[in-house]
Amino acid sequence: MSNAPFEKSELERYARHIILDDVGGVGQQKLKQAKVLVIGAGGLGAPILQYLAAAGIGTLGVIDDDVVSLSNLQRQVIHTTDQVGVEKVKSAKSAIHGINPHVNVIAHNARLSKENAAKIVSQYDLILDGCDNFDTRYLLADLCEAQKVPLITAAVGKFDGSITTLKPYENDNPSYRDIFPQKPPEGLLPNCAEVGVIGALTGVLGSMQALEAIKEIVGIGEGLVGTLLLYDAKSCEFQRIKYKRKK
Repeated sequence: MSNAPFEKSELERYARHIILDDVGGVGQQKLKQAKVLVIGAGGLGAPILQYLAAAGIGTLGVIDDDVVSLSNLQRQVIHTTDQVGVEKVKSAKSAIHGINPHVNVIAHNARLSKENAAKIVSQYDLILDGCDNFDTRYLLADLCEAQKVPLITAAVGKFDGSITTLKPYENDNPSYRDIFPQKPPEGLLPNCAEVGVIGALTGVLGSMQALEAIKEIVGIGEGLVGTLLLYDAKSCEFQRIKYKRKK
């Protein structure tokens, strides 16, 4: 794909990126050419979408089959009170265009499943997982490995979270199943609707996912392949756990 020149308004919009030594005009063009899919327009997906839109990702896909509810608004900051009852992907698309009209938004009003996942994922070159269930996480991790698409995945508890980057198709890197070999028994780990979650926590982890995506696309810094980064919000502590492919 050829590099389309920046409009004058884009040069002003992305000025703080373009003057960065590690990004520059070349890096900003990489962001503009990127096609990124975000799984879920919820607590994690909201800040991911906002920051990637602001960063100038050329094509942002978002998949979610839910509608905005009042209880979402404590953490899903891409949605507003007047969007209650609206499809989340529709609400998110409107918000993204409000942030950056240069972003092409593809809204998938569906739930990721065995039937549609391969076709949807194949349209993108980077996936960010903001889902809230293990079935989708394992489905997505296995599919991204098979299609050789990098995956940045995160999860949150009541006051804690984790994030890692998966590229198991390269250099004998570990897979999701090397960290979590199998799904936990049903009901062992309750969801946020049952036990709650501190709203700003999803902002921390989602923003980190967006940052890791930008680093991955531009090619800067050290990523989280082979590293599970844990965050404890109560103590404000981070812990890095290295993991490898199981032989």
